[in-house]
Amino acid sequence: MKPETARYILTRIYGFTLMDEGLPPEPKHITLGVPHSSIADFVVAWLFYKTFGSTPRVLIKQEFFFWPLGALLRHLGAIPVDRKNPVRITKQVIDLMEHSETFYLCIAPEGTRKPVKRWKTGFHTFARAAGVPVYLGYFDWGRKEIGHGPRFDCTDDAMADLRAIQKFYRDKGVTPKHKGTLAFLD
Repeated sequence: MKPETARYILTRIYGFTLMDEGLPPEPKHITLGVPHSSIADFVVAWLFYKTFGSTPRVLIKQEFFFWPLGALLRHLGAIPVDRKNPVRITKQVIDLMEHSETFYLCIAPEGTRKPVKRWKTGFHTFARAAGVPVYLGYFDWGRKEIGHGPRFDCTDDAMADLRAIQKFYRDKGVTPKHKGTLAFLD
């Protein structure tokens, strides 16, 4: 898809305002996608990256990779993962990052579109192991704004980092497409 087509669909059809004029400068990075409450979140995030001529990579459970859906998902940048084996997922993602010239991983720390009490820290593990920055991306369905947000450098303390990240989203007041699905640590 051409960048101008993606921009038209994202801004005119979906009605989003792009809060950034480009992607983060690093050729390899992780962008969090918060809040994640709908498959439409994937669509607007994908269009956001296509607006800048890039393709985001996303992790999707391997059960969705059946014919013909699997071929389409791979074309869109999806990576099939076996959620029962988190160590294998980590190795798989890090190997892909190391062997790619550019690699933009978009990941939802909630891990699902359903309400959760606890966010996953896989993104933190990936970022620390691969030495890549994390950006606090958002798609705010209330204000209809999308952006990669500020850079966040992960420390050795995943839980402290998660609290700081959640504070950013709480203070920003992001609104999910489906209300009641965004949960934070206490």
